[in-house]
Amino acid sequence: MAFLSISNVSLRGVAACVPKRIVENRDLPLFAKDEAEKVIATIGVERRRCVAEDDENCCTSDFCFHAANRLLEDLKWNASEIDVLILVTQTQDYRNPATACILQDRLGLPLNCIAFDVSLGCSGYIYGLTLISSMMQTGALKKGVLMVGDTLSLVSSPEDKSRAMLFGDAGTVTALEFDSAAKPMEFQLATDGSGYQAIITPHSAFRHRVTPESFIMEDFGNGIKRAPVHSVLDAMEVFSFGISRAPQSVKQMWEHYNINPDVIDYYLFHQANKFLNERIRKKLKLPPEKVPYNLKDFGNTSSASVPLLMVTNLREQLERRPTNILCCAFGVGLSWGSVHLYLDKIVCPPLLEI
Repeated sequence: MAFLSISNVSLRGVAACVPKRIVENRDLPLFAKDEAEKVIATIGVERRRCVAEDDENCCTSDFCFHAANRLLEDLKWNASEIDVLILVTQTQDYRNPATACILQDRLGLPLNCIAFDVSLGCSGYIYGLTLISSMMQTGALKKGVLMVGDTLSLVSSPEDKSRAMLFGDAGTVTALEFDSAAKPMEFQLATDGSGYQAIITPHSAFRHRVTPESFIMEDFGNGIKRAPVHSVLDAMEVFSFGISRAPQSVKQMWEHYNINPDVIDYYLFHQANKFLNERIRKKLKLPPEKVPYNLKDFGNTSSASVPLLMVTNLREQLERRPTNILCCAFGVGLSWGSVHLYLDKIVCPPLLEI
């Protein structure tokens, strides 16, 4: 169990970008009308923003690029000032080079800008914040951008009822700056790799190389058809993991950092699904008004879900007054973590669409 308190870094702004394309879950041909309503009532997802399968010009990096341009403009930051760029994603442009390198060039960031990718999913925002703030806390790096997002709709089988209604696409950018007066960012991070098969894309890299057979659809029954290149979700194992580890992480934060639960303005959880998230909320005895959701309109957006939630649900609050938040994210890996943040009137542009 890792606890880290990182000083001297302020979070200055958050921006998010999603596809214009809206997929209504009630219209999916895979489900009968009554069946669709039952699933929607359970997972809480009515519609999602999804990249069109034939759109080759809309990747995670494109959403992050547009969000970054808008955020830098609103912050009045010059691209030449950015010292570090970290991209957290599992849907990069290419297997190599690192997509962060491509974004460094697209954004016109200086040649002395550090840029690299991190392959993490649902917990990625917490881990990314830990990495970039750790690198910046000495003052050697003054300004940085953390880009987090995925296009998971593209790795899901359209004939897999276990995933068809759940995942949406998004890219987000968080701007950070060295600030000796900043209140500490407080983290808790953990990993259980023994559960790696609970969320996995079997044929996607070098353990199981992609061959023509990787694209052959197989019928697993219960409305689940997929090929080995499609992502697999073991719903029961993920539910058991989430319902235990997320509340544990939050309680450990309260105890380790001596946080009074009542002083937190908002608890931002990874938007996994409504049934699981509500169980977590009730287990922690948190009031509904302190636990916002955007699942209804965006679904599970993987590592982008926490910063996207800031933009869609808390934008005016974050811009107008100081806000005390605790974020918790959990999922693929298996990996999880939490962060306690004091946000002081940050820049938060309206949600962008491309």
